Amino acid sequence: MKIIELILDDDEAIGVEAISVVENPAIESDFIALNNQEIKLAEISKEKRLLMGALLIPKKPIYRRNGEDEYYVFFSADTVLKASQMYLQNGNQSNSTLEHDGKLEGLTLVESWIVEDKEKDKSALYGLDVPVGSWMGSMKCDNDEVYEMAKKGILKGFSIEGFFADKLERPNEELQEDLSVMDELKKLLS
Repeated sequence: MKIIELILDDDEAIGVEAISVVENPAIESDFIALNNQEIKLAEISKEKRLLMGALLIPKKPIYRRNGEDEYYVFFSADTVLKASQMYLQNGNQSNSTLEHDGKLEGLTLVESWIVEDKEKDKSALYGLDVPVGSWMGSMKCDNDEVYEMAKKGILKGFSIEGFFADKLERPNEELQEDLSVMDELKKLLS
């Protein structure tokens, strides 16, 4: 099966245009809904209404199917970093969708960071186990319907929407230099 690295082409870079809240995130990483029972701040007594989770994980094989063609795509740590920066630089923090279907009101990215240390990162504080280089985010959810769906576990994570270029295609046996991708792919295929 083909494995395709997705990149941001410097000449035609569009990157991530929106973040969708979904039931089944392709990166297989769920978010957590933060409320005042889980986080207590002295100055804030009402619900925070934050959804926190991984937006993009580097070297994570993501299965895709286009008709009869089946393949995996992945993003390098450099592409994840560039995508996270471009998303904010382009002013897209309020661009969101529900299950990749139409614009969603009331969901805004209010916090964005790249994991640099698994043990000391904010994601570890909340029990999210993601690799170094992951793009994490907290989204303020002022949409009552979406927030209730997240609290009930109907919506479980984030999925990005955007445009990336294909850098290369290579068969499985050529991935020896990138053992983390190969290990992850073996887990998915077994």
